[in-house]
Amino acid sequence: MSCVHYKFFSKVNYDTIIFDGPHISVCDLKKQIMKKEKLKVTNCELQISNADTEEEYTADDALIHRNVSIIVRRAPVGGIVATSRTYVLDLTKRVSRTSKAKLIIIHDA
Repeated sequence: MSCVHYKFFSKVNYDTIIFDGPHISVCDLKKQIMKKEKLKVTNCELQISNADTEEEYTADDALIHRNVSIIVRRAPVGGIVATSRTYVLDLTKRVSRTSKAKLIIIHDA
């Protein structure tokens, strides 16, 4: 029996996934972690990286050798969508000892 030690980025302690053979695919590891942690595939996807080398495993068919420590990060399905909206509606800033300037910024792209 072989194993991979994993922990979520925000946790302190490692858990273990046990498997047969000298390695496990990233896809199979993700499935086992999601099953063990009771995560739903529709809610998040997992990002897997090597705890020692910080190498991120992006291909689902990549092989992870036994006895490796893995860091797991949860990401929303579809990734993080960046918005370019900036709303500063009222910012009063002192420009000198006696006067103030009012800055209003609305940026929507």
